[in-house]
Amino acid sequence: MLRAHVENFVQSLAHERRFSEHTARAYTRDLLNFIEFIEESESRKAVLADLDIIRVRSYLASLFGRNRPVTISRKLSSLRSFCNYLVRMEHRSDSPAAMVSSPKQPKRLVRFLSVDEAFRMVDVPDAGQPSGQRDRALLEVLYGSGLRVAELCALDLKDIDLENGTVRVRKAKGSKERHSPLGGSAAAAISSYLSLRGSLRHSKTGWQDSEAVWLNQRGGRLTTRSVRRIVNAASEQAETRASASPHTLRHSCATHLLDGGADLRTIQEILGHASLRSTQRYAHVSIDHLMDVYDRAHPRAISDKEKT
Repeated sequence: MLRAHVENFVQSLAHERRFSEHTARAYTRDLLNFIEFIEESESRKAVLADLDIIRVRSYLASLFGRNRPVTISRKLSSLRSFCNYLVRMEHRSDSPAAMVSSPKQPKRLVRFLSVDEAFRMVDVPDAGQPSGQRDRALLEVLYGSGLRVAELCALDLKDIDLENGTVRVRKAKGSKERHSPLGGSAAAAISSYLSLRGSLRHSKTGWQDSEAVWLNQRGGRLTTRSVRRIVNAASEQAETRASASPHTLRHSCATHLLDGGADLRTIQEILGHASLRSTQRYAHVSIDHLMDVYDRAHPRAISDKEKT
């Protein structure tokens, strides 16, 4: 049965490739959707032989109009990874999904905050409360270090190096690690939060997660959903132009670094992008900044008349 192969594939993601639980669930959901499509079409259980180029194309065609191109591309990517696994395990000799092209993606500029909006957001939480200190610190880290929300929530106390102003980030995808700068404001905010962290514990048992950096009111590790709520609430109170998410702060970090003169390679390292192509999305620098750099860098930028 095709479902059994999917289960084995997802287990290999978790154990061999050490993908996060969230990523493994996403692969499972995408592949089960494909299997359900086959079983509804054929009125029987899907088998390995059903995985062919005709059914893959029919499945993708059924998604058009109901899903965005980026969603269809993600589902095709899941099928490709699954087919590659089957070839690697010698269950198949070829990958039918590899012969199907991804739909064209509309070009969209990433959404980011202005510097003023970002500053207003990190100043929103009440620093007089332990939870307020926590919220301010995590907002500073999201904006100052450009972490993904899953990376932020996975941080343990041992990952924070306040002396050197860095944070060890365990990637949400795969097992690679990187060290990102915290910045003075983020380091100071974390230091203030850690001095009050002990008060965030279970009211009845006194239990507290001894490893997690970010704790909820019951002493447990803060979830990605909770962080999104904190960011959204801060965005509303700061009256940003549009509702901000943790990823908006990540985009803002990269954009402001670029506007400040950082090169794409440096930003790539800070954000943990595997490909420079992902980082190049942030090359939407203002024309004023571009002209300023040009005037300072190019020997023919200023005419002889202007020199005199």
